[in-house]
Amino acid sequence: MKGFVLGGVSSGVGKTVATLAITQSLSDAGYSVQPAKAGPDFIDPSHHEAIAERPSRTLDLWLEGVEGIRRNYRRGEGDVCVVEGVMGLYDGDGSSTAMVAEALDLPVVLVVDAKAGMESVAATALGFREYGDAIGRDVDVAGIVAQRAHGGRHEEGIREALPDDLAYFGRIPPNDDLEIPDRHLGLEMGEEAALPRDALREAAESLEAERLAAVAREPPEPDARDSNPTANRPSDGPRVAVASDAAFCFRYPATIERFRDRGEIVTFSPVTGEGVPNCDAVYLPGGYPELHAAELEASGTLSKLGDLASDGLPVFGECGGLMAMSQSLTTTEDDQYEMAGILPADVTMHDRYQALDHVELEATEGTLTATPGDRIRGHEFHYSSADVDADARFAFETVRGDGIDGDHDGLTEYESLGTYVHVHPESGAFDRFLESISSPVSND
Repeated sequence: MKGFVLGGVSSGVGKTVATLAITQSLSDAGYSVQPAKAGPDFIDPSHHEAIAERPSRTLDLWLEGVEGIRRNYRRGEGDVCVVEGVMGLYDGDGSSTAMVAEALDLPVVLVVDAKAGMESVAATALGFREYGDAIGRDVDVAGIVAQRAHGGRHEEGIREALPDDLAYFGRIPPNDDLEIPDRHLGLEMGEEAALPRDALREAAESLEAERLAAVAREPPEPDARDSNPTANRPSDGPRVAVASDAAFCFRYPATIERFRDRGEIVTFSPVTGEGVPNCDAVYLPGGYPELHAAELEASGTLSKLGDLASDGLPVFGECGGLMAMSQSLTTTEDDQYEMAGILPADVTMHDRYQALDHVELEATEGTLTATPGDRIRGHEFHYSSADVDADARFAFETVRGDGIDGDHDGLTEYESLGTYVHVHPESGAFDRFLESISSPVSND
């Protein structure tokens, strides 16, 4: 599968809208598009999936390493992969867009805000191309997409100002319908506010789909590990119940694939009161439990999950999952709700984020996702804090990042674990999670 990376000149330049418009343009031209996201984000990929109608791949060097992102890329399906960058092209020390493009040897199409410039748009693009050489990065800036550019003289001025070796791939016209609305803690999810198809198709007509497809190229082959994992799927692999609803919606497609490769998954909705399925373990991904705290308290599912955990059912929760595993959750309106009561902590929401970074953890004791001494990389982004009991046990020390108390992460109780950190399957954490599920636990 050939591909290219959409890099921005900065955050907020309109990379997501450009990604969606390009996806629509390529689809209208007859190409099957595989979307991807450079960086650990969950929200942008939800918009990719709404338009491309297939899950977006996560490509993050800090989370996965070079071979990991190459393997993850290879598991995509389609004719052309469109990789949306993170922040500005060169921003980020753990996994910048430029670093991802370099690791995959993919060309970069630069998204430049052109609403108030013509020659300056070309100068900006030229500067971004030359900067890669100046810092020793092998980044191939192939050309630009002009965001918020008008047609006619405006477009022609941009095109003529570009050097001959920087291609013009088209423009995204100004359109209020091409704005993804904000919501609690960021943008709305794709299933909540997918951009209207007619507006995207109008923008797609201003893009040069064939030229974009022609610039794409294929990344290097990854190593042979897990080249066909389903071929050796165990017939008696563990059965994992995955919470899946509006409160638990932050999970990587690769995580679900890993569960299916190694065993079986079944989903359930705590918000709607679905019971915990018969399973060997439960995975509570991140999401927005604070927006559904009243329903979660009333549904009875978390209460039942707390009973099952106390009887020995392994439960692994990340961020929103940790919050749901706590004793209580207090919203920014000071409303307090009972949660599962698995972990000795009370969680409080704040108006400002409490942590945002790539993270590295070192296991100080054996737990669901690590053995003592293991180091796991992930990321954290949360607006809540956890008030932890004095005798609480932590499974990890934070080598980088904030974790739960600044020095530790991974609250552990019974056979269960809750972390603020999100991890990717390439970290090995989910393999360890599946390995640690020793024997079926019936919870009929």
